Amino acid sequence: MTSVLTIDILQETDKEAVGRLLVESYSQYQNSYAKLQDWLAYASDLKASVNNPLVDRFLVAKDGEKVLGTLQLFTNSETAYNRPELEISSPIIRMLAVNPEARGKGIAQALMKESINYAQENGADHVYLHTSDKMAEAIRLYEWLGFKRDTSKEFYKLNFLVKCYRLDI
Repeated sequence: MTSVLTIDILQETDKEAVGRLLVESYSQYQNSYAKLQDWLAYASDLKASVNNPLVDRFLVAKDGEKVLGTLQLFTNSETAYNRPELEISSPIIRMLAVNPEARGKGIAQALMKESINYAQENGADHVYLHTSDKMAEAIRLYEWLGFKRDTSKEFYKLNFLVKCYRLDI
């Protein structure tokens, strides 16, 4: 039986599975946190993000009913991070996650391309995202898609430099 990847908007019935997927996907970075309480707070934020009213577009990749990946798209730096001082008024991609068992199958790439197309259809000139060195595989994908580093929009959170990447579309 052939699997068919579909990308759609988050539905109420998907929220619990997406919350679990986010925590499971990001748990590989748990040991990079200096304090367990910082990781637990982040994991809680990940799970709660499925109910964030500030998300402009919440994508979910599925094979049938099985949730394999997700991505959140925000309209600017204030809604994405509560950081208006970054002065980003273009779409921002956040919380890209793929089920660890489904990695390497093009799911992240499909989610990224869908979000870029959506931004372009809505008149955006740029798409931004923020990441850190611990997410080296993701950074390779972003650079392969054409994202370039924009150091003017970076910041620190806890003990991490949060690097900025921008795609001109």
